[in-house]
Amino acid sequence: MSSDLNHLPAVCFLLGLPRSGTTLLAHLLQRHPDIIAPPEPWLMLALEAFGRVDHRHPCGTSLVQAATSEFLGRIDRTSVTRAFADTAYGQYLAATGKRTLIDKTPRYWTVLDFLDSLYPEAPRIVLMRNPYAIAASLKSTWSVPLLAASSPSAIASCLADIVLSRPTPAIASSLADLVLGLPALAAYRSRLQMQVVQYEVLVAHPDEEIRRVVAGLGLTPMDMSSAPLEQTDYLRSSTFGDRKILEKKTIDDRSVRAWQTELSVEEMQVVTDLVGAQLLIELGYEQDLRFAEQAGVVDKGPEVTEGYRQLFRSCWDFLEGKTVGSFDIAASDAELNSISPQAGQSSSLAFGPSIFLQAQRLAESKKEENLRVANSIAAQLTEALTASKAARDTLPGGHS
Repeated sequence: MSSDLNHLPAVCFLLGLPRSGTTLLAHLLQRHPDIIAPPEPWLMLALEAFGRVDHRHPCGTSLVQAATSEFLGRIDRTSVTRAFADTAYGQYLAATGKRTLIDKTPRYWTVLDFLDSLYPEAPRIVLMRNPYAIAASLKSTWSVPLLAASSPSAIASCLADIVLSRPTPAIASSLADLVLGLPALAAYRSRLQMQVVQYEVLVAHPDEEIRRVVAGLGLTPMDMSSAPLEQTDYLRSSTFGDRKILEKKTIDDRSVRAWQTELSVEEMQVVTDLVGAQLLIELGYEQDLRFAEQAGVVDKGPEVTEGYRQLFRSCWDFLEGKTVGSFDIAASDAELNSISPQAGQSSSLAFGPSIFLQAQRLAESKKEENLRVANSIAAQLTEALTASKAARDTLPGGHS
């Protein structure tokens, strides 16, 4: 990128799963006089998705996508997108008089490659938290039904809701954070210009951790222990961010072990299956895994976790408009022409009844194929879970 980096807005990306404590970390960082942390911009998600439109668009999804792709194909799309983001971040910073903007948007794990291509030089902070604690927060705050994930057919039905254009169930996005987002962020920790913060350390030693992170951003560390935690006006005026912080006066570590009483053994088993014992150990939560095992949870092996990842990946890819199985979600002109030789004659008419009916027929065939893919994965996962249970039942004292 040819722009002078010295004149670009100073942006830092704070990455972490929803319910992992990103709002708390951003709020603590914002107590520094040079830092501003908007609740959740979601800007990178919007820019990455530019050109992909809902299938109900009156001008025709495939036509909108084809036209914008053709136009943007003649220019440097990355530079244009970066210029837009720089302008947005820069104006926000100028209005606040701050030096550094923290973009804290939890689901940026879905666009990490895009983030790297657009802002390769920007510092990153990744916040990791015990997956059991995240799951407990999903359950208590968003009422996510964790036990539904123990049935692969329930996950497949989430995909069915998506392809049939029904409202996306909370379980599809919330549990995808654990199943897909967590390993993505775990692998991302080794990236250059990355600072890793562990939630459990943050709440135990907040002042030390914030000074460390601030220094890593190139700012002068300050004693912010006297800065009030209750300055949350920016959160009150927004619909994004963790609302529980509005009730906090001080930081404590009671949330670190709360999951041990908030989750049932069956729910702990679900989290273990979804995340996998190997990743729990890799992230430093082996003691928490051992606690769950003493309560009755068993390690069903990496095959079960991988089965869930495949199932959720199918669901999530479809949600993002990506390929599922061998089918591309967006209908191309070539595909439409393959349905009817007359399709090309109507392709320039956005509201032409012929192309609309052909696209509808193609979409229906893709829905059926994607449902078959999801159900096939769900059946294989169910078989693996059944085999795992049967193997445990043959062992003396095995847990069912």
